[in-house]
Amino acid sequence: MRLPLRGGRPAVADGYRGPMAPTARPTSGAPVDWAVAARVASRLVRPGPATDRAQVADLVADLHRAAATAADHVGEATGMRPADGDQRLSRVRVVDRRTWARANTEMVDALTGTVPLPAGERPPSAAGRLAGGVQAGAVLAVLASRVLGQFDPFSPRAPAEPGTTAAGSTDGGGPSRGRLLLVAPNVLTVERVMRVDPADFRLWVALHEQTHALQFATAPWLEGHLRARMGELLAGLADDDGPFGLAAARSALSRRGAGDDGGGLPALLPPATRRALDEVGAVMALLEGHADVTTDLVGRAVVPSVRQIRARFDRRRAGSHRLGSVLLRRALGLDLKLAQYRDGATFVRRVRRWAGPDGLNAVWADPDNLPTAQEIAHPRTWVRRVHG
Repeated sequence: MRLPLRGGRPAVADGYRGPMAPTARPTSGAPVDWAVAARVASRLVRPGPATDRAQVADLVADLHRAAATAADHVGEATGMRPADGDQRLSRVRVVDRRTWARANTEMVDALTGTVPLPAGERPPSAAGRLAGGVQAGAVLAVLASRVLGQFDPFSPRAPAEPGTTAAGSTDGGGPSRGRLLLVAPNVLTVERVMRVDPADFRLWVALHEQTHALQFATAPWLEGHLRARMGELLAGLADDDGPFGLAAARSALSRRGAGDDGGGLPALLPPATRRALDEVGAVMALLEGHADVTTDLVGRAVVPSVRQIRARFDRRRAGSHRLGSVLLRRALGLDLKLAQYRDGATFVRRVRRWAGPDGLNAVWADPDNLPTAQEIAHPRTWVRRVHG
């Protein structure tokens, strides 16, 4: 048998309620039909590893326990506290690959659904949104077999339903918390391939994701801040003459043909939009680097094989150097993600060394304390600006 099970209710879509309903926003500039993307991803996603029902049940239970334990550990190690005093960091869901893909269509739909149309512009055509949905679904199907866990602060909060777990458990979290998705078949696959201790690895994965949950609980303004900045970037998608439009792409390609190799996506953007992209990138580097450093910091005390896990995982994360793998990583933006992990972790380690844990935690106090892209590269600049 494989995980998830084919047919019927997915074996590990724990706590997930129903498929995504199609959306229609005639005033939105969003170029993707996310309901189509969800269906395409569901059809294309690869099945999980071979296992049996007892193993599935044990895996789901282990991941829930790991998430509950991790929440306590990351708070103690970082000295960070949720702003509202509620120690429940997230609504934990242990899911299969299809459910992860569908959940991500909901998350991105929540981010893009309110993108306004430029003045005088018509909404994207149904054919255009369909094509965008097919493309997005294909990408999600690939990513669905790679992601171990994800904290989602953006999706709409579901109201409490009859039969949900009582407050205080990993399935509680309340309406003010985002959802934490742990992708069971991928966790099982990676721990088998890397040949690491399953209990240690599951806790290690949960530590990383619960650190993200703690970041947003400590800085409740962070979700709105990121949503606003991403909205500014996404607004250009609806405008052919905008920063992400065809005109900009043609101009960048023309410059490249004239001898300017550009440097990827930033080459397609005008200076103002490039600055906005840099701002989002700096925040993402902070979030990922902080989660990586915290995971290993806590792991030294509670994950006996943490050094082995980190070494093997980093080798796996870097991926193959074969041409096909390199091209795929670049096409999906995974090289940029790896750079964010590295740069953000270096920033966090150096700030902790120079200003201490409390000095680092000042970053969560106010949006003005977030590091810029230049400060991520030069952490002492951030320390001088924030701490004098």
